[in-house]
Amino acid sequence: MIFIYLYFFLLGLVFGSFFNVVGLRIPLGQSIVSPRSACPNCGHTLRTVELIPVLSYVIQGGKCRKCGVRISPVYPFFELLTGCLFAYAVYRIGINAELLLALTFISLLVIIVISDVTYMIISNRVLLFFLPLFLVERFFNPLPPWWSSLVGALGAFLLLFLIAIVSKGGMGGGDVKLFGVLGYVLGWKLILLTFMIACFSGTIFGLAFMLAGKVQKRKPIPFGPFIAFGALVSYFYGSSLLNWYFSLIA
Repeated sequence: MIFIYLYFFLLGLVFGSFFNVVGLRIPLGQSIVSPRSACPNCGHTLRTVELIPVLSYVIQGGKCRKCGVRISPVYPFFELLTGCLFAYAVYRIGINAELLLALTFISLLVIIVISDVTYMIISNRVLLFFLPLFLVERFFNPLPPWWSSLVGALGAFLLLFLIAIVSKGGMGGGDVKLFGVLGYVLGWKLILLTFMIACFSGTIFGLAFMLAGKVQKRKPIPFGPFIAFGALVSYFYGSSLLNWYFSLIA
């Protein structure tokens, strides 16, 4: 079984490298095929050996081979994160129909976090690419009851849309649409849990960084990472968390 985990970890590293490209280029309307990846400082086109996920970063000491400028650790971080999440999905779910949805779900969230952290943009093109995949995958592996996905998608979208109106821009349009897509995957119970976890973790993070002087008061911070965190916790542990909570109040 360890070889299966290793395989999916390595697969995640490769996909994570690709997700870096997608998350950084799509919001700018750039092609993900060309031009080839290059150093943002000197324009040096990266060779195949310089594109090996994580390993090339370590071998090069985190610097461009040509100009010596330090490469952002964001790249290997998301490669490692994707690899770990892919391997954990196999560990948690096993090899079955749900695994494909889980890997698709992780892929969307990683791309969303990259683009939101970098540009504070959640791309419509990314959401529109993944939505049909989720529709097909949930069709063949539906949530019980069957209407949970529909209620989750519509309810999440309307709730976030209302918050966006009331807050007068405090909630971005990308967040609203993202919650609609996630609601279809998670269903109405888990999307509500996702919302609560995202709000709680986002508030704690914001307060901690404000107290540390890292974030200015009233300056917006990307909400996408907290949505992704809440969505992953809900997807993998949501049912257990809800059962635990209801057992406390029963």
